[in-house]
Amino acid sequence: MTDSLNKQDIENLLPHREPMLLIDELINIKKLKSATGVVNVKKDSFYVQGHFPNQPVMPGVLIVEAFGQAAAALTAHGIDKATYENKLVFLMSVEKARFRNPVVPDCKLLLKIEAIRSHGRVWKYQGEAFVGEKKMADAQWSATIVDRK
Repeated sequence: MTDSLNKQDIENLLPHREPMLLIDELINIKKLKSATGVVNVKKDSFYVQGHFPNQPVMPGVLIVEAFGQAAAALTAHGIDKATYENKLVFLMSVEKARFRNPVVPDCKLLLKIEAIRSHGRVWKYQGEAFVGEKKMADAQWSATIVDRK
């Protein structure tokens, strides 16, 4: 199994599309255990114009969304394709989200995520977001795999 996914690979696993597909790559994949999501935070990202004019910052809620997308891609990539076909991953809870430093364009945001446990269709994850060596945010969250309607 490949230890990295490009944007097209991620689109094949997730239902998200531009502009809401935030993950550009998933690297350092350890099957169903951990991975690093890469988000290229650009000056022309859809949220920059309004958050905040003349001092752009990536919204914390989108950092949490990026954590969730990276985790969904890790899980979808690791489980049997037949188990994942016609399914969606929904965020259930976000715990202990902390935003330590503002994420400003142009940067590469690295999301180091880890699957803590799974029980049936419910998964729990934790992650830390970095720009270079500087920690920008961290969180724990839970998600569930559900049938597409």
